[in-house]
Amino acid sequence: MPDPALDKFATLRGLRFHYRQYGSQHADGPPIVLLHGVASNAKIWIMVGPRLGERYRVFALDQRGHGETDKPDSGYDTPTVVGDLVAFIEALGIERPVIAGHSWGGNVALEYAATYQDALRGLVLVDGGFMEMSSRPGMTWEEAEKQLAPPVLTHLTPEQLVEGAKKWELGTVWSEEVEAALMGNFDIAEDGTIRPRMRRENHMQVVRALWDQKPSEQAPLVRCPVLFAVADRKAEGRAAEWVEMKREAVALLQERIQDCQVVWFQDTIHDIPLQRPAELSQTIANFAAGLV
Repeated sequence: MPDPALDKFATLRGLRFHYRQYGSQHADGPPIVLLHGVASNAKIWIMVGPRLGERYRVFALDQRGHGETDKPDSGYDTPTVVGDLVAFIEALGIERPVIAGHSWGGNVALEYAATYQDALRGLVLVDGGFMEMSSRPGMTWEEAEKQLAPPVLTHLTPEQLVEGAKKWELGTVWSEEVEAALMGNFDIAEDGTIRPRMRRENHMQVVRALWDQKPSEQAPLVRCPVLFAVADRKAEGRAAEWVEMKREAVALLQERIQDCQVVWFQDTIHDIPLQRPAELSQTIANFAAGLV
């Protein structure tokens, strides 16, 4: 599917933010704001945005430190990032949107919904926003810091990165769009090697913010309808433990949110927007269509 996104910029809180816009201003239904995960970028939605844009006005934001947005050395705690989202929505005149967040973007969206209860129409948590690392038995900050530190890829050329990525989980669904989403995470240095746009120091600030956040405490504060779009698959070892913890986390938040539904994406990896864009788009569109 061709990418009809309009690439735009907005200056918010002294920073220049990049976002991608889909759909017509005259589209029916609520506007939709899409948030990517840590060390990702707005192009994670490259195959979802056009589909949603057929019915809705859609905005995919590069959050601070990511993609083509400015990259300050601080401000990666969740309240500050939520403040960016507030400023973005106000600056563009977006009224009571549906906010969909993937991975860490789900955490940002959840805190927004818990803090600004009447400001959005619906919340979509796409394989994120519900895990509570600090509550895992035996987990310490030191261990979480090790597990979630980004890999060092600066010795690779773009060609080497792409060839290696095709051997990852996304290799089975590789396309020009998947490659564009991946390469949106990197700049190219003068020597021809890649440099992550999300600097390691900033990445670890986000990891610390994830550690500090308590989704189980924020969930009862959410008043809008919530859709969980969750990846599920058979796994072994540590991966199987992670899947089981995910099920438990979703079940806990279901108990604490007044109006929610869960859609499980079977045989699906974490990057649902890239592996199952058609199914995810339809799921979000149907959810948005049912909101008042």
